[in-house]
Amino acid sequence: MKIVDAIERQTRWAGYLGAVLILPLVLALVYEVFSRYVLGRPTLWAFEVSYMVMGAIFMFGMANALRVGQHVSVDVLSQNFSPRLKAGVHLACYGVLLPVLGWLVWELSFYAIEAFSSNERSGRSAWNPVIWPVFGVWWLGFVYLTLQVIAEMFKLWSTLLGHDHGAEVSS
Repeated sequence: MKIVDAIERQTRWAGYLGAVLILPLVLALVYEVFSRYVLGRPTLWAFEVSYMVMGAIFMFGMANALRVGQHVSVDVLSQNFSPRLKAGVHLACYGVLLPVLGWLVWELSFYAIEAFSSNERSGRSAWNPVIWPVFGVWWLGFVYLTLQVIAEMFKLWSTLLGHDHGAEVSS
């Protein structure tokens, strides 16, 4: 399905971006350790950079984890279900999750806009950076997750209809 392929290209891109962000996270932490213990001068920014980048890694990775079936799943009962029954159960669960994700995306957009317009600061360190990029990344991460849930629902619906478009029901 073209829509599923388009969504999954975006989700894959977000996952790659999250993976690439590991490098600046490691560099910031290594520099902080070197600066603190070798130079005797801890940085003002490493703590905030590390939690912001780590959060971005998780936010960009969660949709990709859903795409490849790596979210935690308790399948004690469903492992014995037929593919169509399993698809129906997953479709119902995603049907409950989708409005919650829509609400999160909606509300996070307001957080990001408000933080940007008020020039909100983190208040967690002497560096005190603006916080709107963090809220923007949260918003974008949940947008990707919402889109991936929609793609999963299309694949599950296809399975229920008896079509095989290369879609597997993840367990």
